[in-house]
Amino acid sequence: MQLLISCAKTMAEAPAVTPPRTTRPRFAAEADRLASHLAALPADELGRLLRVNAGLAAENRRRYLRFHDAPAHAALTAYTGVVFRHIAPERFTPEDFEYAQQHLHITSFLYGLLRPLDAIRSYRLEGDVVLPGEECSAFDFWRARLTDGLLDAIRADDGVLVNLASSEMKRLFDWKRICREVRVIEPRFQLDEGGRLRTAVVYTKMCRGEMTRQLLCGRATDPEALRDFTWEGFRFDEARSTPNSPLFTM
Repeated sequence: MQLLISCAKTMAEAPAVTPPRTTRPRFAAEADRLASHLAALPADELGRLLRVNAGLAAENRRRYLRFHDAPAHAALTAYTGVVFRHIAPERFTPEDFEYAQQHLHITSFLYGLLRPLDAIRSYRLEGDVVLPGEECSAFDFWRARLTDGLLDAIRADDGVLVNLASSEMKRLFDWKRICREVRVIEPRFQLDEGGRLRTAVVYTKMCRGEMTRQLLCGRATDPEALRDFTWEGFRFDEARSTPNSPLFTM
């Protein structure tokens, strides 16, 4: 199985863990070019583009200005959002990192699509931003570049993708084509409140991270292994699940 997760907005300048090796992102040249265009923007314009306050705008302009000289870190350790905290790469063995490298994909609005050991530099970017120098959104910029590569990786494995990314990330790909050509499983995580289901975003993110960690560290190869997922009261809800949309409730 191949797994897909979203990038995070927050990143560590100096990650707490260093994997045994790093690799070069497939779209490193594109990321360098986009970063150069973003570095040319004044802080106030960059702030409007990213929809952040003046402090974050200044911080990210500094990031882009020094982008090509800044240290690069493995993607799985560089992002610090909720999903990544629950994947807990600091608990990974060298073998876990290598297995993740073969089975996990991380979306990125700057780098396109990353493997866990791909070395990346700190940045901030949104998918609907009109990219300077490209005159299209990040979603449109990446769609044609990413779809075939993801499909190739899925087919080279067992033809199954477990999508644990947020819904907006589908816009980075020709998602209809992906669903047509391979099997896509999209787990759901909801609270059962007296028979009524409610989605809590923070719990969804936590469960996505926990499920990613359990599948990778458990070396899961069969989609049936998803049924075994448990965390903090979340369990497989067979009655309200379908084969490609398993539900986990608490």
